[in-house]
Amino acid sequence: MRRSLVLVFVLCILLVASIGMADAAQWAHPDLLVTPDVVEKNITKPDWVVIDCRDLDSYTKGHIPGAISMGKPCSKALRDGTSRVFHNVSKYEKILGKLGIGNDTHVVTYGDAKTMESATVAFWVLEYLGHDGKTHVLNGGLDAWTKAGKKLATEPTIKPEKAFKAKVVKSRIATSDEMLQIAKGAKKGIQVIDARTKAEYDGEDIRALRGGHIPHTTINVSHIDTRDHVKDPRTGKDVPTPFMSPDRVAKYYESLDKNKRTIALCQTGTRSTQTYLQLRLLGYKEPANYDDSWIVWGSHFTKYPVENEQWFDFARVKKLEGDVKALQEQMKKLIK
Repeated sequence: MRRSLVLVFVLCILLVASIGMADAAQWAHPDLLVTPDVVEKNITKPDWVVIDCRDLDSYTKGHIPGAISMGKPCSKALRDGTSRVFHNVSKYEKILGKLGIGNDTHVVTYGDAKTMESATVAFWVLEYLGHDGKTHVLNGGLDAWTKAGKKLATEPTIKPEKAFKAKVVKSRIATSDEMLQIAKGAKKGIQVIDARTKAEYDGEDIRALRGGHIPHTTINVSHIDTRDHVKDPRTGKDVPTPFMSPDRVAKYYESLDKNKRTIALCQTGTRSTQTYLQLRLLGYKEPANYDDSWIVWGSHFTKYPVENEQWFDFARVKKLEGDVKALQEQMKKLIK
């Protein structure tokens, strides 16, 4: 009798454990994220390139040994701040070729807690250019590398040039024309994720001529919320890290359908590349990044409709500018 009770107890524990394992979220494409050990094992191979997506100053102060730099953050090196959509694919082929990236090259991008989005910009650009199966992001970035006890280098690395030929996947970019059809209700069945902060989404934080959000946006999920958080010992507040885990990410998108086209956007199409990566990790069928994003949408007077529309208050800014100048003059007098 006692043995039977023990057996039942063990079976109950196993059942609870199996239920917990079944409920735990898993990446559909875990190979898109790599660990420091994977980087260390492969970085010296001729068919692997690791890109430090931070600025040049940060790179020279300390980077993963063997990693290359683009001379500026990847988000700036790979995108034009005014012409949002990639019109000149050959330009990107030349850039990647000079970095030593060919069609057979595995590419790992990384940043740190402040520049994670720069790494995901590079990831999205490579995926848009059709570099499937060979594009990865170092989960946790440079933080993960140093926490693993691995050393940094200061000497730069330059890779031999290769030939890169793009195979553009047009579905991975959303245009303003497509977003306009969605906003007007002419194109249905598409999910839209606004990756900006709630204040930006609500029109309280205005970073273009107008504030607010695109009509028929499905959900607003700040890209910062989806990253793993830790408590700051000084303030006791939760602060974001460059790490991403499936359980945390999945819960923010649990209301969405993975089989529907899903478009991410933000202010400049930068933060939303992290959302794009997360959708790919979770196995969404047709994820895309709206590269124009709010910097284009919110700056047109009448072309694009806006919900919670708020206009940029130029009079208030002008008054603040005057107040700052007056304060500067007072400080100059005090210094004298």
